Amino acid sequence: MTNPLLADWETPFQLPPFDAISDDDFAEAFDVLLDEARTEIAAIADNPAPPDYANTIEALELAGDRLGRMLGVFHALAGTDSNEARQALQRDFAPRLSAHASEIAMNPALFDRIETLWRRRDRLDLDAEQARVLMLTRRGFLRAGAQLQGPARARHTRIKSRLAVLGTQFTQNLLADERGWMMALSEDDLEGLPDFVRAAARAAGEERGADGPVITLSRSLIVPFLQFSPRRDLRRRAYQAWTARGAGGGDTDNRAIAAEILKLRHERAALLGHADFASYKLETEMAGSPDRVRELLMAVWTPARAAAEADAERLEAMMHAEGVNGRLEPWDWRYYAEKRRKEDHDLDEAALKPYLQLDRMIEAAFDCAHRLFGLDFVPLDVPLHHPDARAWEVRRDGRHMAVFIADYFARSGKRSGAWCAASRSQRKLGGEVRPVVHNVCNFSRPARGQPALLSHDEARTLFHEFGHALHQILSDVSHESISGTSVARDFVELPSQLFEHWLDLPEVLEKFATHVETGAPMPRDMLHRLLAATTHDMGFQTVEYVASALVDLRLHEGAAPDDPMARQAEVLAELGMPHAIGMRHATPHFAHVFSGDGYSAGYYSYMWSEVMDADAFAAFEETGDAFDPETAARLERFILSAGGSDEAGALYSRFRGSLPGVEALLKGRGLADAS
Repeated sequence: MTNPLLADWETPFQLPPFDAISDDDFAEAFDVLLDEARTEIAAIADNPAPPDYANTIEALELAGDRLGRMLGVFHALAGTDSNEARQALQRDFAPRLSAHASEIAMNPALFDRIETLWRRRDRLDLDAEQARVLMLTRRGFLRAGAQLQGPARARHTRIKSRLAVLGTQFTQNLLADERGWMMALSEDDLEGLPDFVRAAARAAGEERGADGPVITLSRSLIVPFLQFSPRRDLRRRAYQAWTARGAGGGDTDNRAIAAEILKLRHERAALLGHADFASYKLETEMAGSPDRVRELLMAVWTPARAAAEADAERLEAMMHAEGVNGRLEPWDWRYYAEKRRKEDHDLDEAALKPYLQLDRMIEAAFDCAHRLFGLDFVPLDVPLHHPDARAWEVRRDGRHMAVFIADYFARSGKRSGAWCAASRSQRKLGGEVRPVVHNVCNFSRPARGQPALLSHDEARTLFHEFGHALHQILSDVSHESISGTSVARDFVELPSQLFEHWLDLPEVLEKFATHVETGAPMPRDMLHRLLAATTHDMGFQTVEYVASALVDLRLHEGAAPDDPMARQAEVLAELGMPHAIGMRHATPHFAHVFSGDGYSAGYYSYMWSEVMDADAFAAFEETGDAFDPETAARLERFILSAGGSDEAGALYSRFRGSLPGVEALLKGRGLADAS
């Protein structure tokens, strides 16, 4: 029987035949396709013909295409529905893929061909995109160690392989901690919780095979529990378990792994001629240097901390008024902040959620994409990676643009958080390829037969990830290496954070925020109160984020710390971190930074992009129409369709005229007047 991962896919849009693929197919396919990719690379490096753009750069772009196709299927399964077999495959694949990447980067014949083209670049008659890809290809080889020799070359290869192993181990340890902990609740323990939290706890208990309701470490469940449970003892237990992920001792403890990762990253940066890993990593980002990152973060930290400290005084007074003595603790903050939101804005999340149905918020995102970019979303009935997932064909003017796949509910084998991935990216080289884009979230599963309801924050997450999806769907370049979200890390969050703005437009909420039972639109006074509360608790939200970003930066500056937890504590002490606020991501569960190096020394990038997204949305506001077609066309042309075809700053400046300052960000967060 033919391995489906090695066969041609006679399926709609050549989607993976998930119903025919088993875990046993991956090992064989990986071996075959890795060998095939190596053969393709060798043919490029050993080509007796003189190097030209087609036989070297274009050939490199297309090499390993079938391996990439198979890995797209595997990652979709391993990230969203992990099991022991898939975890074992991850541990096997990671170092071998790292070795393959090193073999490519360290191939002297291949690099010689690239260098020859680079020296002759002015005589190659390249268009702007080709010139950009040549530069990026050469730079990527240099940053991967192509010029290293002898022991340094061998050591660099070993470091990259070890980092691949450690990143996989970090991720799997975190998943094990999240999957292994739950807090059983009695009916008495449910007292004071809104119906939607009770329903989510019961659904989580059913999914975990428990006898009754449970709280798990899924953010979509534990955060509302911390917001609404009047049981301070249970809040404390849940919060401490949530923040102890990766630091509980035993086989799943990530602290030693984080320390080794930091040391290896620093050593790698030194081998490549950089002072430290932060300098190496930021060299190719918009920020350019650690100092510029720190300047931005501290400009936000100072007013955010002032706002948070003022809020803490008020929350602690509320707690004391209820007869609870002592200091406001981290497990108290969300509970009293929710009470304050109701007091200040007459806004109760339990009353709000029935208006934020998951299906209606999906419709809202699709409608905004249609009004802005002319996209239509047609449901598809095709086999997918999990029964929870659903798919749509994306069309524009009858033309196929992409397949969009969404997987929204939390489950025990699913990596935490929310993300966007492309299992197939757009390109024109070698024939037009349209993308297959995945949005993955971890919303609480509703009770059987009931519609899923979202918090306002979760609805923002849906819009955020869909903004990433639009970046992939609208990509219009020739080379896959610069397609879609293949841009500077501190630019990639611009489309996602920008798209969040459309959720809060009154005309969008009036149309799509309809009551789950009556179908009535959200009352106008509730809508106004919701919008007035968008900066509620922003001091807390900004402090927990900026603290994490500054710790990430400091962990990667200078010599790697022997004890990352001590370095973390040192940074927080220097900042004067408020007692009742924890980091959004502490080191042992900082998956953004330690599962791979995508966001390492780069967690700041959400805020860097936020400086631009506030300014970019202002471009629409200045026209008087949030769906202004000319502004939307410019956004698509210069940013969403352009991928990494030019430097991020140049792309943004073409759209907006210039780069913005931090003022719009502070205003948007309600921190402009804080001191």
